[in-house]
Amino acid sequence: MTRIASHRGGTLEFGDSTPQGFAATAKMPLEEVEFDVHPTADGAIMVHHDATLDGTTDRSGAIAAMSEAEIRTAIINYGAGGHPISLDELCALYADSSVDFRCEIKPGVDGRPYENFVPRVVETLQSHGMLGRTIFSSFMVESQDALSAATGRPKLWLVSPPVLRQLGTKAVIEVAKAHNIPEIGVHVDTADSALMAEVIAAGLDFGCWAAHSARQIEKVLALGVKVFTTDRPSLAIAVRNRLHAEVTQ
Repeated sequence: MTRIASHRGGTLEFGDSTPQGFAATAKMPLEEVEFDVHPTADGAIMVHHDATLDGTTDRSGAIAAMSEAEIRTAIINYGAGGHPISLDELCALYADSSVDFRCEIKPGVDGRPYENFVPRVVETLQSHGMLGRTIFSSFMVESQDALSAATGRPKLWLVSPPVLRQLGTKAVIEVAKAHNIPEIGVHVDTADSALMAEVIAAGLDFGCWAAHSARQIEKVLALGVKVFTTDRPSLAIAVRNRLHAEVTQ
């Protein structure tokens, strides 16, 4: 069965990376919650999509240059008054949930990986007993290499449309294999049966990201991809249930 990953805790339903969205996702009949992590200036790890607070909260500033306490004062836009939470808090929230983690390693404001960040993320997940329930992702091959050095947990390479277009499928597969990446994920609108078949024939798993509309969700389910992320987890669950019922009738 194609796995559903609630992107940033269901951004279009609950706001971007909100406590409310993560709590709701923990109770949903889906397989993964997708989230992004950044370090703070005082050693904490915060769950937030952007490297800054500017785009999705009422505050501004680079997360890596701020303290955890400063970041916690931010109010997330359209997030029911919620504040950014830490990776420690997210682990506690999902300790008794059947939903697994899909953790994206993000770069800093300069577009470069944070120094020695991946081992800290791995250590935090391990300390909470969540590492064995975590799949990692990143757009950056350098971060993929850091993940390989820090953990044997599964990982996937998020391949953007420009990278897929510039490299071509064959080169993407070659890069993935050269860096021991077992799975790639592409934007839903670049996915088709031919691309999926070529990736799978090469021995790699294939998934999609950004399936937010009913049409996009139906597309990835019809393709039978391994997993897809969506900002509308409730819709994705409903569509999957409907299609499953139609097949079994």
